[in-house]
Amino acid sequence: MPGKVLISGAGPTGLVAAISLAKLNIPFRIIDKNKGPGRASRAIAVHARTLEFYQQLEVSGEIIQKGIVLDRLQIFKEGKLKAMLKLEELGKGLSPFPFVLTLPQDEHEQILVGKLNELGHRVDWETELVSFRQQDGFVAVVLSKNGRQEEERYSYLCGCDGVRSTVRKGLGLDFAGGTYQQVFYVADVQSGSSVKGVQVRFFKEGFAIALPVRATGSLRLIGLLPPFLSDKQNVGFSELATYIETKTKLRVDKENWFSTYKVHHRVSERFQKGNVFLAGDAAHVHSPAGGQGMNTGIGDAFNLSWKLADVLKGKSNPAILGSYESERKAFAESLVSTTDRMFEILVGEGLSSKMVKGVILPYVAPTLTKSDRVKHMMFKTLSQIRIHYRDSALSEGAAGSIHGGDRLPWVPAEEGDNFLPLQAMDWQFHVYGEATPELIDLAKAHAIPYHQFPWTKIAEKAGIAQNAVFLVRPDGHVAVADDGNGLDTMENYLIRLKSR
Repeated sequence: MPGKVLISGAGPTGLVAAISLAKLNIPFRIIDKNKGPGRASRAIAVHARTLEFYQQLEVSGEIIQKGIVLDRLQIFKEGKLKAMLKLEELGKGLSPFPFVLTLPQDEHEQILVGKLNELGHRVDWETELVSFRQQDGFVAVVLSKNGRQEEERYSYLCGCDGVRSTVRKGLGLDFAGGTYQQVFYVADVQSGSSVKGVQVRFFKEGFAIALPVRATGSLRLIGLLPPFLSDKQNVGFSELATYIETKTKLRVDKENWFSTYKVHHRVSERFQKGNVFLAGDAAHVHSPAGGQGMNTGIGDAFNLSWKLADVLKGKSNPAILGSYESERKAFAESLVSTTDRMFEILVGEGLSSKMVKGVILPYVAPTLTKSDRVKHMMFKTLSQIRIHYRDSALSEGAAGSIHGGDRLPWVPAEEGDNFLPLQAMDWQFHVYGEATPELIDLAKAHAIPYHQFPWTKIAEKAGIAQNAVFLVRPDGHVAVADDGNGLDTMENYLIRLKSR
């Protein structure tokens, strides 16, 4: 058997799954039917939670170096600037990466492929999953490469193969949802016009968004096709260029990439069936509002990978794999609902949509965002650091305002923050104050490292109680939160983890 895990699809979701398994020393094979990484920019937003995962994978530095930080959001109404929000202030103190980054997906994938190669692994390009079946606790697959078919067996199959997923279809799963009727355009262009941050322009015919995507003066333009083109098939950029320049007040010098599309919103009925899993667009697709899609797929991959590794290493009972679907499907469904509402407001023509675009965004939002509380709420939602798994079977307890299932709050310090130990991608104890002899003994008994941090005003502000003890999962979420007065909960949890 060439590997214990087969990953079908080498987009960002599949590549993150592969890098995670490589770091955790799990044998795997990753395949993709294409000849190599994508060449189009496609998804461009990289949010803070993704960068936190990338810090654990030791790839965040290069991603940030190649990307562009969006420092402001400008809102225009009929050509006039109505509001400006400073994006760099939204996440201050909440994450090591308190910003939104843009990086074209082709460059993004090249960095991930490079990291995978650095770890001694390669993508098997031009290799396609033809079919699979589950039997005797394994997944038997038929692959096609260079016109020849081969059969192999794996312990697990991860379908990271996109919206037309062969894996999802092979499982016979419903992909419930729908498609919006509006037709969008997306273009990457060379422009002599300077755009810093994000520009959103509302006008009678719809809206247009402009933001920088490459350090070489390339802009991403997004909007609705105008009425005079909305019913036309195979629209070319040349038919739209003058309209875009008029509505955005930007100069377009050259078209680099252009596409039109309709927006889908769908969630698979299951994310797991036996030893087969779905992640990324294979499991869920939604409106591009907020740039959440690719980041959600990366979150799926990280969540699943450490659980597969734990089971394959015998650290945890296979039953924990059931938590992948319960944790990630719940978030995907919530996200589809949220982005759908945002999308309907963006493209709608009703009274509520007009109120948001004409009054709330240009006049009310700038006042509200002067409040740190509002800014932090906006950043937590957009950046995905707000995601929690409090209802998961893997989550227990509370200490201060931190509950089992919450993302571990970031606590910076001069000698190094509390996220640095997470690069080990292992289970670990965190104590904020004094580590008791009982905790030290418990950590030794279960071969789990413990990290002691001073309890500071910053920790207190983050909601951490003095002497709080957290059992932290490999993905940086708190499994068990305890006030430190008794460790029976921790002990019982660790026993159940291996026997559940």
